[in-house]
Amino acid sequence: MKDSNFLRAHNAKHMWHPMAHPAEMQAKPPAIITGGEGCVIRDVDGAELIDAVGGLWNVNLGYSCEPVKQAIADQLGELPYYSTFRGTTNDKIIELSEMLSEFFAPEGMVRSFFTSGGSDSIEIALRLARQYHKLRGEPGRIKYLSLKKGYHGTHSGGASINGNANFRSQYEPLMPGCYHIPAPYTYRNPFNETDPEKLAALCISALADEIAFQDPKTIAAFVMEPILGAGGVIPPHKSFMPAVRGICDRHGILLIADEVITAYGRTGAWSGSRLWGVAPDMMATAKAITNGYFPFGATMLNQKVADVFESDTTGGGAIGSGYTYSGHPVGAAAAVACIHETIRLDVPTNAAARGAQLYEAMLRLKEKHQIIGDVRGGHGLMTALELVSDRATKAPIDKATAGAIYKATYENGVMVRVSGPNIILSPSLVLSEAEAAKIITALDDAFSTQSK
Repeated sequence: MKDSNFLRAHNAKHMWHPMAHPAEMQAKPPAIITGGEGCVIRDVDGAELIDAVGGLWNVNLGYSCEPVKQAIADQLGELPYYSTFRGTTNDKIIELSEMLSEFFAPEGMVRSFFTSGGSDSIEIALRLARQYHKLRGEPGRIKYLSLKKGYHGTHSGGASINGNANFRSQYEPLMPGCYHIPAPYTYRNPFNETDPEKLAALCISALADEIAFQDPKTIAAFVMEPILGAGGVIPPHKSFMPAVRGICDRHGILLIADEVITAYGRTGAWSGSRLWGVAPDMMATAKAITNGYFPFGATMLNQKVADVFESDTTGGGAIGSGYTYSGHPVGAAAAVACIHETIRLDVPTNAAARGAQLYEAMLRLKEKHQIIGDVRGGHGLMTALELVSDRATKAPIDKATAGAIYKATYENGVMVRVSGPNIILSPSLVLSEAEAAKIITALDDAFSTQSK
């Protein structure tokens, strides 16, 4: 490996980083990670840190999950690649498709279309939703509804339904026919409502109004994360997603659950939809399906949707979408091993316990540190701190302050993610009680240093 000075000098010289300004990355070289084991990562200088980011919400089983690594190695020796375009397939993807149908039987998922990641999975769901309505004789259903603050990847379709201007404004005009309703975000919402149940009802009313305004017969699907992740960990009241399901059913609108973050145990349940007792029409998954060890994803469909495609006799049911790496055998082998290990370890149980430990501790830190305006979480290992310069006005902290807190936490041996005014915690689901305690202490010390 090149020495640390070489790596820092060349890091942003020949590459651009996602979600970052190229000039900033050149001026302030980011952390260079060179190793990882369990929930601990190691940087180029040899410093060890607990990864409270979990890679990017995806390394649910940590950095040394040997069954997944071995499955990848074995598959590379047997069949490193073959296409699943019409006429060919591979044994591992067949095994995985059956496994996913069993795993997500409570959500009613019976078919899978395989992709290279979360953005792909959302894009396929959007396409299939329009195609479904065309096959049913309703070609006018072309619009999509989603939540403000929601995040659905960065492909053109996903960016169009994203509810955050940061992922939209520099790339507009985006896809027409995409409309957003207020998120059930108690800390900031247009209704000035802080009661979660009342706010959920107001957001449902806004959804009903938007459906009526657009005309229900023009809407293909409503897309939502069961718990909003990248937007700042925004869990809705338990009544919200069931109410969305009901209003979609009344108007013939498909419900697409973006489970790229929330599936496979992250919420303390096996999926976010299952957490709220909802069976969507489609689910988009990725990230933890291979523990982040291989780029892979799946768009899953229920029987209602599958029947419309499979009963078609006109030819219009042919799937006109696909990726070179759809159903990649190495990704499929990784996913099979990952799901086996996820079930064996019963990761939702630990996610719920460690998530409660972090969430309750963050509430205590809020009482201690005025810079913390809001704490959100309480459902598995998904927690966010929204930082403010003034609690009364809820004015967000400035970028320099956020950077200083990140740096102090890093120096205390913990990697956290700063997104705007939010510190987001999404560690691996195999996090130990002691590791969670170190995350708490590192943040407490960082906030204490900042307040001096």
